[in-house]
Order: sequence, then C-alpha cells, then structure tokens
Amino acid sequence: MAPLFPEKSNLREPLGEAWLTGVDCKVASGPFAGKTVGEAWAEMPVEWRGTSLASAKDFPLLVKFIFSTDKLSIQVHPDDSYASAHEKNAGGRGKTEMWHVVSADSGAQVLLGLKPGVDQGKFREGMKQQTLENLFLAVPVHKGDTLFIPAGTPHTIGAGMVICEVQEYSDLTYRVYDYGRVDANGKPRELHIEKALEVTKFGSRAGGKVTPLPRPAASATRSLLVACNFFATERWECTEKTEIKVDPARFELVAILEGSGSLSWADSEANYHRGECWLVPASQARIEVLPETATSLIRTYVPDISVLRTELHRDGISAATLAQVVFD
Repeated sequence: MAPLFPEKSNLREPLGEAWLTGVDCKVASGPFAGKTVGEAWAEMPVEWRGTSLASAKDFPLLVKFIFSTDKLSIQVHPDDSYASAHEKNAGGRGKTEMWHVVSADSGAQVLLGLKPGVDQGKFREGMKQQTLENLFLAVPVHKGDTLFIPAGTPHTIGAGMVICEVQEYSDLTYRVYDYGRVDANGKPRELHIEKALEVTKFGSRAGGKVTPLPRPAASATRSLLVACNFFATERWECTEKTEIKVDPARFELVAILEGSGSLSWADSEANYHRGECWLVPASQARIEVLPETATSLIRTYVPDISVLRTELHRDGISAATLAQVVFD
C-alpha cells in the first residue's frame, strides 16, 4: 500500500484493499467529522446530497483502491434484479463496477469476460479440470487504462497493479475459484458456485477496456472514463488552478491519485494529499483545485444518464463514440 499510503507498511498481515467511502469509514473533516459515512449520510440535508438523491436510503457509491500483489479469486457479481430477489439480507443491490489502473507492472493483465462459445457446461468442466482461466479473455493493462465490468461478467484481477475502483455500493461477490488458497487458519475461502452460475451472463460480451472521451476544461486535461446508471467517472490532470463545477442535483466525490495542493470553496480552503477522497456537497456550485504538484484526480457522481447522453450529443459526440464509454 506504500505508493498511496506510505504509513501503511510493515503490517502484521497484508491488506488488499483500502475502502475510501465505505459506510464504516470515518469522515475526517467538516461538520460530520468523526462520524461514519453511514451516519453522516443519514444526517445529510438535501443541500449536501443533491435533489436527485434527497430520498436515497443508502450511500450510493463505493470508491476503493485495490493492491494486487497476487492474482485475485475468479468471481462474478449479481445485478440489481437478482440481488433484490435473493440477497435482501445483504442489501439487495447488485454490483456494477469500473477499474482505473493507477499503476501496473510490465505484463500485468486482468481476465474479463468469457471467450466466445463458453457456456455453462464448459464453465463447469473448466472448474473441474482447474483450467478455468483458459476460458477467459485476457486483457493486458497499463497505467491509465480504464475497464468497465457490468454485473454478470466473471472476472479476476492479476498480480502487479494498483487499481482505483468505482462501483455501485454493494459488497456482493460470488467467488468461483480461488486457486486452492487457504486463510490464516488453513481453511479455504467459501465458494459460491451455483449462485455464480445463475448470475453469469453466458454468451453476452459486455464491458471491457474503454476509450476515454476528452471533455472541455479551461485549465486542465479532462476525460470521461465511463458512465452508466450507477456512476459517471472522470479523470482530471491539473497543473494550475482549476475550477470544477458541481451540479445541484448530486454530490460528487473527488479521489486524489497523484499530487498535493489545496481545495478551495466558498470562503474555505483545505490541503489535499494522494490517497484521499473528498465529498463535495451538491450546494457547493464549484470547487477550485490549487495544485502544488501536478495532480491527477478521479471525479465521480451518480448521473442522470439520459441527461448526460443529451449533453454529450449536444457537444457533437457521435452515437458510435458514446457507445464506447456510456452504458445504459
């Protein structure tokens, strides 16, 4: 975890993820300082949440960093329809996600989606013969790549990379294969094979590596990485004072990938550092990024996908180009 969190070194046991907006994460500053994200969300007025999220019961976005020193288990996530019917005790929400590669070793790759012709029978046989990896599409990844993983797409992250993940807020994971590994007590982790087979969308090729869409910004390099009904995510590169406008319909999250400096809003200013995630209230109208060192950040929010699509069309973006980055 040292590249992003240098103080988290020489730990007693390895940590694979850092959750930035988990409901049990503590708010570090502002009027909700000391409360968990879940507690703060329950108390946030509409001026903070935004008009489109005024009645939302649960915090909608989970941002995390993943540190994969070894390949992760092969897994798949259910969609909202399946989760609401079968996983009410676990929140009843599915999991659509995206990965943005913060760093990657040479040769790093992910397995994302199945090869054409792989059906449930071949999948079961691959599990039995321990050749499941051979049925997947291998996708080489490099720093700056973005991948979209809709619910129902089986996948795994390989070794040697740091990923910023933005997802629909859910922790529902059906583990299919874990390479025979055991935990600290010598026991294998639980597998969820039958549920995984129920939710896997065999024969459907969705998601994968996406091509960022350049967007206008007065003093920064801005790209729309991916957008769907659950989140829209942008990357901003800032080397000078940069203004980010905020829509009163929703709050926004800003996660710092690289750099340091300060954020300015209204009559206040605060320093930011790599690895932090800031919640920007919907009523803020705008914030200013004042970088001391070159800054890369992720900006994400819950969009109205039809409004976003209309805005992009109005800006002259073709339907074919939109299809590469905007997913309904």
